Amino acid sequence: MADRRVVFDFEIEFANGGGIQGQDFRLDLEGPEIDHRAVADRIVADLRLLAVSAVRITNVRGIEEPHKRAIRASGMQPGTIVELSHVIRDGMQTYPGLPGPAIGTHLSREDSRARYAAGTEFHIGTLSMVANTGTYLDTPFHRYADGTDLAGLAARACVAVEGVVVRVADRRAIGVDALADVDTWHRAVLFHTGWDRHFGTPAYAIDAPFVTEAAARRLVEGGATLVGIDSVNIDDISGNARPAHSILLAAGIPIVEHMTGLERLPERGFELTAVPPKVEGLGTFPVRAVARIMA
Repeated sequence: MADRRVVFDFEIEFANGGGIQGQDFRLDLEGPEIDHRAVADRIVADLRLLAVSAVRITNVRGIEEPHKRAIRASGMQPGTIVELSHVIRDGMQTYPGLPGPAIGTHLSREDSRARYAAGTEFHIGTLSMVANTGTYLDTPFHRYADGTDLAGLAARACVAVEGVVVRVADRRAIGVDALADVDTWHRAVLFHTGWDRHFGTPAYAIDAPFVTEAAARRLVEGGATLVGIDSVNIDDISGNARPAHSILLAAGIPIVEHMTGLERLPERGFELTAVPPKVEGLGTFPVRAVARIMA
């Protein structure tokens, strides 16, 4: 039985009125034949659509390639958790020019002994930092005054989101071509550049990889849920324009920057979770980003 991807256009009508269309949509299928009914059923299921009255599939063509859903990291069992965040340490530098965090003590263990019963002690720590510290998530409020802040961020945008890794270690400007065969619909799209090897050094900010404006638009059009990168910024910091931030956040797509460990992930077959706290009036905050290998 051959594994393949199919590329097609579709039109969907709803029983209560209205409809949606899509062009050059991609799905993974099994088997040597292309069954239009199976394609229609899969797209309705993947998009979680209700009250569908009609589905028209046109311009269907197959692409012979390994079945993306079957790709797994070597030696990793379903349920394996992969850490994708940098450790936050006292005084570390994340973004050039921004101060590092200061980790301190409000109540020491020694002082706490006078407050509690014999043999009982606690530590209450303090943390002072800019929001852009470690591996962090940007919400629309980071870029737009009327955008959704951390408190308004929907959990579904950053919890157990099916992910895809795009390997781009050989380039600086990540263009649309990097996404040519990538199914981004309702997925967390993670760009693996390998630049995290420079984290915490001066080289991290020099000629760092970034996502182009055209690629950002393609991610919006392709229905990405979240976009991440293991580089200093999703934009080119050699200038002062931030088109990728502007485009993605305007579309309500959160961004996770300064990721690490993406080389350990398969290209498909995992779920990403990267949850910040619910803070009103802030648009950025560190996350504990982890991936769970799927069955």
